[in-house]
Amino acid sequence: MKKWFNNNVVLVLGVLIGAVSGFLYWKFIGCATGKCAIKSNPYLMISYGGLMGGLVINLFKKQNQSS
Repeated sequence: MKKWFNNNVVLVLGVLIGAVSGFLYWKFIGCATGKCAIKSNPYLMISYGGLMGGLVINLFKKQNQSS
């Protein structure tokens, strides 16, 4: 577990930053009517933000190339 975390610390940080961003988006912008599927529920918005943060960070991660 510790080895996996050390190899993926940047990915974990990206997910955490995304989750916090999702919460802040829900808190300050959100959905005024409550009819929005993702934006009206804080749990879904935090999950969505974490997913997006992980995906964006993973775009910039260098891949090991073995020949």
